[in-house]
Amino acid sequence: MQYRKLGRIGKKVSALGFGCMRLPVIEPSGQINRKEAIRLIRKGIDNGINYVDTAWTYHRGESEVVLGLALKDGYRERVTLVTKCPVGREDFTSPDHFNKYLEEQLQRLDEKNVDVYLFHALNKKSFEEKVLGLNLIEEAIKTKKAGKFKHLGFSFHDKPEVLKEIIDSGHFELMLVQYNIIDQVNHEMINYAGKKGLAVAIMGPIGGGRLAGRDLPEEMKKWLSPSRDNFADLAFKFVLSNPNVSVALSGMGSEEMLVDNLEITSRDDVNQVTEREQKSIDSIAQRFKELCDNICTQCKYCQPCPNEVNISFIFEALQRYQIYGDREQAKRYYSMIGKVPWATGKDATACIECGECLEKCPQNIEIIHQLQKAHDILSR
Repeated sequence: MQYRKLGRIGKKVSALGFGCMRLPVIEPSGQINRKEAIRLIRKGIDNGINYVDTAWTYHRGESEVVLGLALKDGYRERVTLVTKCPVGREDFTSPDHFNKYLEEQLQRLDEKNVDVYLFHALNKKSFEEKVLGLNLIEEAIKTKKAGKFKHLGFSFHDKPEVLKEIIDSGHFELMLVQYNIIDQVNHEMINYAGKKGLAVAIMGPIGGGRLAGRDLPEEMKKWLSPSRDNFADLAFKFVLSNPNVSVALSGMGSEEMLVDNLEITSRDDVNQVTEREQKSIDSIAQRFKELCDNICTQCKYCQPCPNEVNISFIFEALQRYQIYGDREQAKRYYSMIGKVPWATGKDATACIECGECLEKCPQNIEIIHQLQKAHDILSR
């Protein structure tokens, strides 16, 4: 495993971090397969991963519990443990809620403290109205002094100019942002943060799985690395070739994914992109944008929908249709919604355009429009 400095925090962390938003689940309940999840997390740590990341909202609150169980038996001492303050919740209305939520999260994790505590999914509104408006920095300082966390940071979903404002506030030691071959909008701010000494963690290095698809159109196969059948290796190399990146998080829900990611991030050349690889990366980025304007990363923050629309499943089918050209399979998947255990809920026709999902989407996807588009394409 390759290791990198965690900004001015100083400790060394693995280039690959274990993100606990996509742990293996038991269908159709969607509950975490605890035995398998614990096994995967511990296997990751045993193979060099020493940075684990979760949040209040992941797996509807179950992720923190399962991660806490995985960190028993001496595993806690081997990792940097990160979780996130759900500052965006509507019921988060008081400075006291900062400590209230952290206390409950520590109970879920069954820990006395965490290493890094992040304000979750900040944007301009939540930063100004919640973090600044509720004087949460003062609350964080008090809670930090009480020994409940060691370092303060934030995760982010908004425009680069807003990100710069938060960086320049000087309150934080670490930021977690999206960055991958398909979405490079935060490139300049990552370098800016790095020069200021902030640790930079990356979410979505594989583009929410889009760069790990194997059924590539024939025209895109010429950009594959030798012996590879997807772009996961190039995706990690793109992210980790930036010296200002401290750690790339991957939500690893299977043995196959974990083993592959460990192998890639353990290579000596994972921090370097050759001229040929850069040309491939540029071509991949351009072609993905041409094929599909739906940038869903399958985070599922938009769900559950009050009208039971299976938004993430629909968008996955749309990407399968547009990017990978698997048109008949995508249409079949769409037609099975509500009819089989692995495709629960309702199709796009159940959307009443209430807009509840729009506030939840960290990518600011025009979900209502994209649902209409998906139905038009997939129901033909």
